Amino acid sequence: MRIFLDTANIEQIRQSVAWGVVSGVTTNPTLVAIEGRHDYKAVIREICGIVDGPVSAEVTAEGVDEMLKQASDIASWHKNVAVKIPCTPDGFEVTSKLAKEGVNVNMTLCFSANQALLAAIAGAAYVSPFVGRLDDAGHDGMALVKDIMDIYKEYDFDTELIAASIRHPLHCVAAAKAGADIATVPFKVLEQMMKHPFTDAGQARFIADWRKVSGK
Repeated sequence: MRIFLDTANIEQIRQSVAWGVVSGVTTNPTLVAIEGRHDYKAVIREICGIVDGPVSAEVTAEGVDEMLKQASDIASWHKNVAVKIPCTPDGFEVTSKLAKEGVNVNMTLCFSANQALLAAIAGAAYVSPFVGRLDDAGHDGMALVKDIMDIYKEYDFDTELIAASIRHPLHCVAAAKAGADIATVPFKVLEQMMKHPFTDAGQARFIADWRKVSGK
C-alpha cells in the first residue's frame, strides 16, 4: 500500500517526501485556503515540483460542460495532476469523457460500492471512499473499502482505491488489511504512524548505555 499526504502545506509535504514514505498528495481549495494561499494553480504546481507522484486537484465547477472545461485546464498544469471529480451523475459523464482523453481522474466523495463500481466502469484512475465521514455517520467505512476491493479484484479493474478521510493511524492499518492501494492521510496522522513510546524509551536507553560504554 502507498501513502499519500492530504494537505496543501508545502513544508509538511517536503518533510514527508524527505522521510521517504509519501508518494503522492491529495488536496483541494479548502486545504489551500487553510494555508493562506490564494493562487490554487501555483500551489498545485509547487506541490508537483516536490513529490514525484500523483497530485489530486479538485474540480469545483458545476454542469458537464463547465466541469470538463475546468478539468481540462487543471490537467494541463502538470503531467502528474489527477483531476478530482465527484461521484455524481455529471461526474460520471465527465470522468468517462476525460478517461477517453487520457486524463487521470480521482473520483471523490465516494460513499457506496455502487459509486465505486461505476467509477471503475467510467474509467477513473482512482476512487476515494471517505471512510472517516462514514464512520462519523455511524457506518463502517472500512467495510466499504473491503467491499470495493473485492469487486475490483473480481473483475480485474485498473482503478486504484484511495482510502480517504483518514482520522487516525488505526484507519491506515485497517485500510492496509482491507487491501487498499493507497491511504491519503493528514500530516498529524503520518507522524502518529511513525511513533511508539516503546521505540522512544528503547532509543533513550541505548543512547544512555552507549555513553557509559564509550566514555562519551
